[in-house]
Amino acid sequence: PEKIKEKITKKTRAIIPVHYAGVACDMDRISQIACENDLKVIEDAAQGVNAKYKKRYLGTIGDFGCYSFHETKNYVCGEGGALIINTDDEKTVQKAEIMREKGTNRSRFLRGEIDKYTWVDIGSSYLPSDIVAAFLYGQLEEIDEIQSKRMRIWKSYHELLKPYEEKGIIKLPNIPDYAKHNAHIYYILFQTGKDRDNALTRLKDCGISATHHYQPLHTSPMGEKIGYKKGMLPVTENMSARLLRLPIYPSLSDEELEHIRQILSKYLIL
Repeated sequence: PEKIKEKITKKTRAIIPVHYAGVACDMDRISQIACENDLKVIEDAAQGVNAKYKKRYLGTIGDFGCYSFHETKNYVCGEGGALIINTDDEKTVQKAEIMREKGTNRSRFLRGEIDKYTWVDIGSSYLPSDIVAAFLYGQLEEIDEIQSKRMRIWKSYHELLKPYEEKGIIKLPNIPDYAKHNAHIYYILFQTGKDRDNALTRLKDCGISATHHYQPLHTSPMGEKIGYKKGMLPVTENMSARLLRLPIYPSLSDEELEHIRQILSKYLIL
């Protein structure tokens, strides 16, 4: 978090910590830095639904929290997400409500606060349909069971691969003492990008859908178009080149998990 201080300028308005893989950032320190510099905190908790920082749920700590229910997340409705507003400021709540309601004050009308509704500000069609909301709600009713199934897979990978980390061959996820993660992702960091690519090829040849993760945005065609270039974010580039994600989803059977474990033991680490 101390690195944040170096980046704050007169133009800075907010800090956006990213809880990657559902593992919490150091929110006490980040909140303190934000307070000292009169900044808002917007938690990117897209991957952090049902995960915690100490005893507080991710997304509920900063001024705002953002959840995702995209098909790749723990609890899904195909697309969409949720904005968590952690303030009692009525103006902020109303502004978010108006944006959600296509720029209208329809919600106030539905509550009987006004006799008709109209267009009052910017907004768009952000509401999910009733069908996808119901699909998501069914999962939220089983939220702890789903997380338990994912955690079993996560721990199985961790147990298998820990000896290889101890030998310095790979690096596994680091979970700080203050974090209670939600088993969103299980990743491996290889020593080199070449090692990662070789492992990906071996796993895919065996029918296992492992993959890399985010490609650095600053090296993308659009990133270069707006003035960024390779080398500007060396840590990002290094991590992206070496990271591999293993399959993890609630319906992964014991037989499939054992197959993956055998392939990892036999081909992945040589």
